[in-house]
Amino acid sequence: MPFSLTPKDSSFYPLFTASAENLVTATEVLGEFVHDHVRRAELAVQLRDLEHVGDQSTHAIFRALNTSFVTPFDREDIYRLASELDDVMDFVEAAADLVVLTGLGTLPAEMSQQVSLLQRCAETTAEAMPRLRTMKDLSDYWIEVNRLENEADKLYRRLLSRLYSGEFDALEVLKLKEVADQLEGAADAFEHVANVVETIAVKES
Repeated sequence: MPFSLTPKDSSFYPLFTASAENLVTATEVLGEFVHDHVRRAELAVQLRDLEHVGDQSTHAIFRALNTSFVTPFDREDIYRLASELDDVMDFVEAAADLVVLTGLGTLPAEMSQQVSLLQRCAETTAEAMPRLRTMKDLSDYWIEVNRLENEADKLYRRLLSRLYSGEFDALEVLKLKEVADQLEGAADAFEHVANVVETIAVKES
């Protein structure tokens, strides 16, 4: 059995899990935000607070990275994983902020569907993060997130088609497309997280 006088720092695993669980909470709040017009300003503040929590998790990972002598996997991959998780949160918070800032009312049904896909991505990601410790049973995770991201791409294209159909006036199209782009960015970022995890698993296998 291999033995090391400098054991690998295991503090990263709960930090990644906390970051992913924060995304589960954020996408749940975003789901409320999309449907509850009356509480949108309040829910946007909640998302801003969750974005700050996410930043704190990311900074904690970076601090651990800078102080750890032996990391559980490549430093570059730890940095990328933390950064991609942070990007998801940034996109989610930005989408809600744009809705409030531009004064949008009822959102297209496709946006609610986008958010539902993000919720599923968040739940799948949060379930996978603790498995980084053993590197077991992770392939189902990145396959599922890639599938969800493909669904999100198709949904985004359908939404663009509807926005350009003449159903909405020009200014509303611009506002809605900005929000749609942020939601699509969040889906892409979830896929990037999954791709980093796949890279780590391949290296460690």
